[in-house]
Amino acid sequence: MSQTKNVLIVGGNSGIGAEVLDRFLALGYNVHLALRKHEEVSKPVASKQFYDALLGNESELEMPEVLDAVVYCPGTIQLKPFNRIDSEQMRNDMEVNAFGAARIIQAAIRSLKKSEAAGGASVVMFSSVAAQTGLAFHASISMAKAAVEGLTISLASELAPAGIRVNAIAPSLTDTPLASMLLNSDAKREASAGRHPLKTVGTPSGVASLVNYLISDDAAFVTGQIFKVDGGMSSLR
Repeated sequence: MSQTKNVLIVGGNSGIGAEVLDRFLALGYNVHLALRKHEEVSKPVASKQFYDALLGNESELEMPEVLDAVVYCPGTIQLKPFNRIDSEQMRNDMEVNAFGAARIIQAAIRSLKKSEAAGGASVVMFSSVAAQTGLAFHASISMAKAAVEGLTISLASELAPAGIRVNAIAPSLTDTPLASMLLNSDAKREASAGRHPLKTVGTPSGVASLVNYLISDDAAFVTGQIFKVDGGMSSLR
């Protein structure tokens, strides 16, 4: 029987976040949701709040007294030639991916420090294969996700004495609604799969399995890591 955990999922209504939510509920965790959009999530969660990432009001969210894990799922995909990326898009990518994660963690630290989980409290963020692998038309999201990776390793060091583990997952293209415009035809799907050594694209289920491991007590000795779930794209030729 898995230990009951108090978990905050930021963005649990679509794609990877929705899969993470389903897995946590199946394990009997007390799940708290923070959602960017006023979309109904008809699941038996412990609490649900809404916020606006572009207003930067994540710090106004009410945190549970004790948290064993925070999973920050929001992301963006807007691929353009560099000379067509305007300042508004770059700010939006940074706000949603990096600054939002930072503000959420700042607000949650006090609750995370009260965790009595055997493996310590855990924070999981999301980077991208594009943060460390040069991909054309990814300049804005690459900057934002590189910031997430820097935040991950810095916080892992700073929060280790408090028993809080911090890791990030860097997927390649994953079959989610966010990536639907890149996979909405057989030709696009085949081309996208072909760019990966494993000749396929990622699945929310596969990524959610890693999230579940990282917040579990089995990962008690794992912190400051960027896990590449990318079909070999970043390291194989």
